[in-house]
Amino acid sequence: MQSQIWLVGGTTESVELAAALSCYRLPCVVTVLSASAQALYPQSLGITVCAGALTGQTLQTFCHDHQIGVILDASHPYATKISKLAMLASTQLQLPYLRFERSAVALTSTVENPRIVEVEAISQLLTAQYLQQQRVLLTIGSKWLQHFKDFHPTSTLFARILPQPQALQAAVEAGFGCDRIIALRPPISFELEKALWQQWQISVVVTKASGQPGGEEIKRRVAQALGVTLIIIKRPVLAYPQQTSDLATALQFCQTALKQKQI
Repeated sequence: MQSQIWLVGGTTESVELAAALSCYRLPCVVTVLSASAQALYPQSLGITVCAGALTGQTLQTFCHDHQIGVILDASHPYATKISKLAMLASTQLQLPYLRFERSAVALTSTVENPRIVEVEAISQLLTAQYLQQQRVLLTIGSKWLQHFKDFHPTSTLFARILPQPQALQAAVEAGFGCDRIIALRPPISFELEKALWQQWQISVVVTKASGQPGGEEIKRRVAQALGVTLIIIKRPVLAYPQQTSDLATALQFCQTALKQKQI
């Protein structure tokens, strides 16, 4: 069996990369967390997609079983756990690693829109007074909703989540009633985003610096149009050995690395 590329997936960028790798006939296996994410990759691509979380204990077995020779990490910017595992595999098994990360949205200057606030981490948001007595829309993913349980008595909280059973369960367990939850998969248009904020009379929106695919740029525009405070949780910083946001660069990296494995 020839060496394969391990594409760490789950993002729209990883779907595009998978299609490009298939087009160039570069052998690839994709990993995602959930079955719903697995469905993002068309069967017509002819690639293996594995659903489920990898751990430090299963990492080397996965790489051995799939003859991994190259790692292309296109996981979500906030999925630091899998990125750290991928970099660990790169070091332990001497595998070439490249981080493919979506470009960040350029900050609107505070002069143009003073309502855009950046925080370093969710902990900074939880200890400040940004949310007190506000109507807050959380667009941060269902896993983080539990951190906001204590805000229900003092704030009116709404959550936008992915249309998945586990996401709905997480929202309910975090104290959100059905009238405070909306399940939508991005991308969301400017018009729909604006209408949702107006419908719920939102005064504060909390989001991640998820770039264009995550709808960050549209949220910035809606915040400015409606005078809503937009709180952006910055991306975690990891020391990636190599990084790009260019598709052609990623393909060239994989082609070169696989050729070197064959020598």
